[in-house]
Amino acid sequence: MKGKVFIFPEESHTAYVSLISKVKKPLQNFTLCLKAFTDLTRPYSLFSYNTPSQDNELLLFVHKKEEYMLYIGNVGVTFKAPHNPNAPVHVCASWESASGIAEFWVDGKPMGRKGLRKGYSLGAEAKIILGQEQDSFGGKFDAKQSFVGEIWDVHLWDHVLPLKEMCAFCHGSNILNWQALNFVENGYVVIKPKVWV
Repeated sequence: MKGKVFIFPEESHTAYVSLISKVKKPLQNFTLCLKAFTDLTRPYSLFSYNTPSQDNELLLFVHKKEEYMLYIGNVGVTFKAPHNPNAPVHVCASWESASGIAEFWVDGKPMGRKGLRKGYSLGAEAKIILGQEQDSFGGKFDAKQSFVGEIWDVHLWDHVLPLKEMCAFCHGSNILNWQALNFVENGYVVIKPKVWV
């Protein structure tokens, strides 16, 4: 998918992309990075990771303009971030089980640290979805929470990136790697060359 994006052209409960991870083991740490462009003003999902036993196992959700929510094991924290409606956003979130600390970065700038789910592990057998928020394992989508716009450069690591590396690069990810992405498109999803940096 190098140099390409997923375009979700319209509001829908049927359009999504299933991502197939390289590693199927419980996660005690992670770093998630992605880029997106949308002009939505309603709530929407950026990244949804569910397991058979846990809804919102890992969810990156935009609740409203300038307010991101990160869920771990269905427990959420909110991060405030500036919003530019005319430009894409580069988002990175990390979490470590030992401390429970989650970090959130937007366009290479830290947006703070918060604690949740200390000692927790993310389940291994996950359904990973772009474009929709899962209310059940791999389904039960709500069009009013669907993503409309473009998503690209999705990467997931099984460790917390060092601060100096956060958002500085997007390669070498070992769970989801945009350069060698395994995925299945469903519904009205279009792949096109990216126009944003």
